[in-house]
Amino acid sequence: MSQYFAVHPRNPQTRLIRQAAEIVRSGGLLAYPTDSGYALGCHLDDKAAVTRIRAIRGLDDSHHMSLMCRDLAEIARFARVDNSTYRLLKANTPGSYTFILAATKEVPRRLQHPKRATIGLRVPDHPVALALLEELGEPLVSTTLLLPGEEVPMSDGDVIRTRLERQLDLVVDSGPCGSTPTTVIDLSGDSPELLRAGRGPLQPFGLEAP
Repeated sequence: MSQYFAVHPRNPQTRLIRQAAEIVRSGGLLAYPTDSGYALGCHLDDKAAVTRIRAIRGLDDSHHMSLMCRDLAEIARFARVDNSTYRLLKANTPGSYTFILAATKEVPRRLQHPKRATIGLRVPDHPVALALLEELGEPLVSTTLLLPGEEVPMSDGDVIRTRLERQLDLVVDSGPCGSTPTTVIDLSGDSPELLRAGRGPLQPFGLEAP
């Protein structure tokens, strides 16, 4: 049965954030709030926890996992970023975007796209997620909490606790946080490519919704 923390959405309690980070470091799998709904997260080097995420989501090995980062500097550690891409990222982080970028050697091969050696990265615009990432001092392997057969990500901590309490180690509940997923933009090529239109505006990247 999972632990349950009620965390203030704008002023997260330091004690609870520290406990949540320790659960992650100890191999725990958690659900936590972001600016685009709740997400599942685990430690970067925890292969078993990533397998648990894939089982909950019903994902195969070809699905892009993302790294939830605390800032742009952390993105630059895990992805190859040229000057023009850096300017785009700087102007649009934190925000409701997932960016696909060429991975550096810091990213475990099992988390990269098997053919393209890319990785999804994002900086969330949510105080609780950012506080957790700051306390961890490293990214979370993360994916939107969208269950198999459902079209909308989970957005209520109580419902998550009820439905997944035997599959998670911790639910961090900060109240409703929306259910529109991130906009996914591939920046690994010569120009931005829209992979999914979501909450993040397209105009800064010169893109239009299909």
